Amino acid sequence: MIKNIALITGGYSGEAVISYKSAEQIAANIDATKWNCYSIDIHPQGWFYLDASGEKIGVDKNDFSITINDTKIIFDAVLVGLHGTPGEDGKLQGYFDCLKIPYTSCDAATSALTFNKRYTVAVAAFAGMSVAKSLHLFKGEPMLAAEMLEQLTLPVFVKPNNGGSSIGMSKVNDAKDLDAAIEKAFKEDDQVLVEEFIKGREFTIGVFKSKGQIIALPITEIISKKEFFDYEAKYQGASEEVTPAQVDESVAEKIRFAAKKAYTVFNCKGIVRIDFIYNEADAHAYMLEINTVPGQSAASIVPQQVVAMGWSLKDFYTALIDECFY
Repeated sequence: MIKNIALITGGYSGEAVISYKSAEQIAANIDATKWNCYSIDIHPQGWFYLDASGEKIGVDKNDFSITINDTKIIFDAVLVGLHGTPGEDGKLQGYFDCLKIPYTSCDAATSALTFNKRYTVAVAAFAGMSVAKSLHLFKGEPMLAAEMLEQLTLPVFVKPNNGGSSIGMSKVNDAKDLDAAIEKAFKEDDQVLVEEFIKGREFTIGVFKSKGQIIALPITEIISKKEFFDYEAKYQGASEEVTPAQVDESVAEKIRFAAKKAYTVFNCKGIVRIDFIYNEADAHAYMLEINTVPGQSAASIVPQQVVAMGWSLKDFYTALIDECFY
């Protein structure tokens, strides 16, 4: 029997534009012989299914259902394609847990934890993983630049502590630019992470579970044409992404091992993408962050890695949906 799958997209943050691009590619690669896929827009003005004629059909939030031509559609599972809040920070996962609807992403606790960059690296460090030295700032509790630089060494990255797509992020090389970078980040979030720069090669790797087995996708090296991998580099072509990365097998194995360890330590589910800096001086892979709803658009990294592994996107999304039922 063909199951009904809700593909959630949209969201309440600036990342919604990326969510729509991801959902478009996912929907185009769903196996229609196995799943009836309905794209559900989680929008600040309401939750809607947009039918073929363009009509918006509201979602009944009591049971997360829609009604089409007097027929009520109950969803067997949710495919999470929503970046940012409320699809990547655990809010919707908690709602689906209450309704006992399985979904393809990490659970509420893991999603909330990993959405907070500072808490993520703190847990990773506690588990013995290498992370950059950092400070956690809160709005309303200012810290002078001089105080920060007593604890951290320039250059540093300044970024909103919650959120993704590198929105509001800056690299600071000079102390005089630190306050402006912090102000920029606080426009996006009430918490800011100031993190020491680690010199090295930047790698990112998708990890997922299929049939109970943790699988690491081929590694991608990010070679930014800008000073760092910001929004423009990610989505507007200002970077080179090499998949699979041209790297010694000994280095690749360290990154794969660290990624699988993180997947286990954080109790991840579904597909996540984990970012690393490999420092050749000390031969350590430093974990930067975990993206629990990584991009799936044509420009995104995970689809490139899936293809490099020899899978079709149709097989990949089928594996993700199948896994969420177990």
